[in-house]
Parts: sequence; C-alpha cells; structure tokens
Amino acid sequence: MAIFTGAGVAIVTPFKENREVDYEKFAETIEFQIANKTDAIIVCGTTGEASTLTHEEHLDVIRYCVKCVNGRIPVIAGTGSNCTETAIYLSQEAEKAGVDGILVVTPYYNKATQNGLFEHFKMVADSVKVPMILYNIPGRTGGVNILPETVVRLCTEVENIVGVKDATGNISQVAKCMALADGKVDLYSGNDDQIVPILSLGGKGVISVLSNVAPKETHDICEKFFAGDVEGSCNLQLKALPLINALFSEVNPIPVKKALNLMGKMGGTLRRPLTEMEEGNAKKLKEEMIRFGIINE
Repeated sequence: MAIFTGAGVAIVTPFKENREVDYEKFAETIEFQIANKTDAIIVCGTTGEASTLTHEEHLDVIRYCVKCVNGRIPVIAGTGSNCTETAIYLSQEAEKAGVDGILVVTPYYNKATQNGLFEHFKMVADSVKVPMILYNIPGRTGGVNILPETVVRLCTEVENIVGVKDATGNISQVAKCMALADGKVDLYSGNDDQIVPILSLGGKGVISVLSNVAPKETHDICEKFFAGDVEGSCNLQLKALPLINALFSEVNPIPVKKALNLMGKMGGTLRRPLTEMEEGNAKKLKEEMIRFGIINE
C-alpha cells in the first residue's frame, strides 16, 4: 500500500524576521493544510529550505511536525544529503521521531553514477524500516538523473524503497519507468503542472508546492481523477496553470513564501542565499492569486 495517495504538500518552514524557525506559524500552517484536505505533509524538503537548516534544526522541525500532526495524516520527512552517512543519520532520527516515510533526494554536487546512486539509496533504505520515496530532480542535482532502470531496480530489490517523486519534467522517461515497473513503483508528480499527466500514467498523486496556497484545489485534482472524473480533474489542472507558473517565476520557495504572506498565512522571511521576490514577479503572482480566488483585490 502506498504511503499516501492524492496531494501531499511540500510544506514551507516559516521563519521569523531574525530567521529563526517560527514554530507558532508552522503549527498554524499545518492546521490550515489538514483543514483543507491535504493528504500528506512532506516536511524539510526543497520548499522547506532544508538545505539552510542545521542538522539540529532539521530534526527539530521534523519532530515538531510529527507531534503537531499527531497521526491525522501521513508525515514524510526529507532526509536526503549528498553525503550518504548524513542521509543515514537524518533518516534514522526521522524514523525515531515517528514519521510515516522518508523522501531522499538524489545526491547533489557529487554527480554519482547509476551504480553509485543505487548504493547510496540502498544504504539509506537499509538503515531504517520506514518506507522511502526516491526524489529525482536533475535541475537541482547537477543534472544527475535516476534512470528508469535504476528506479525500478531499487523498488524491486530494496523492500522499503516504494516509489519516486519525479521532477524531471520528462514525461517520456516517466512512461518508460512505469512500463518497466510492473506495479512496483509508487509514482508521484514533483511538478504541479504535470499532476494529471502523471496520474494518467499510473501515478499515486503529487508532492506539491501549489498545495501550500491551494490545498483543497490540489487535493481535488487528484480526487476527481481517481473518482473517474478525468475531465473535471483536467479542467482544474488547466485552471491552475497560470498560478503554478507564477509560483515558479523565481526559484522555489521564494514565490510560495510571498504568496503565503499575501494570504496572511505568514510564510515569513527567507534564509540566504534566497532573497525576496522581485517586484514585477510579485505583482504577477498577486494577480494570479486574485484570479484564482485565493485572495481578494
């Protein structure tokens, strides 16, 4: 059984003006998500600015999220690193915290071979008992791509590696992976503009940035598709495209934190090297949020 089906939010980590983690606002953000039908929370991923958290902060945020959610929906923790031993440490500590699964990104900077990727992911998975989702995002890992054959091998040979979050944007590669998978790969879209195409290839859902600001609508894209209302699902996907484009007009999570602040949800500030959104892009984002009905003029 999949860790979750539907729309999982790649949740932001709110920071105060002094750039400390704002746990009060984080709790409010979690409650907003659960109240609006988010199917899972993915904590300390790219959108959560995990790369700027210390190991202690990273694990504290995971522990707080698990405690706050209190079993109401699955919590999946980002525990990847370009160092295998660090990924093992973070994964083991996340398991102790009570997460329902882990999301482990392709090692960045090192530029591992396919054999290296296999060994890395296997060693991390073997160090824990919770299920693990691979995270394939070549745009953030120096172009390193987990090939379909490697994804399927990992999901077949390693018991608790259950699937992949695919953010390659390459639908042909996704199709090849699912053709080889023989039902052994739980597939999640890593791109909000490709939810329906991924579902059509047998996907279980999406790990979503859009869900931060439109959790119910993102959930509904998946729910309608699974209920057989493909046309309704597709219409929601197409309606959301201009907003999705605005949310990715600058590097994630710059726009989504701006959007949350516009909603009064207090995404808070960003940690360097990320900076505030440029005025022109922020204006367009606000326009799309108004058009989508998230905020008023």
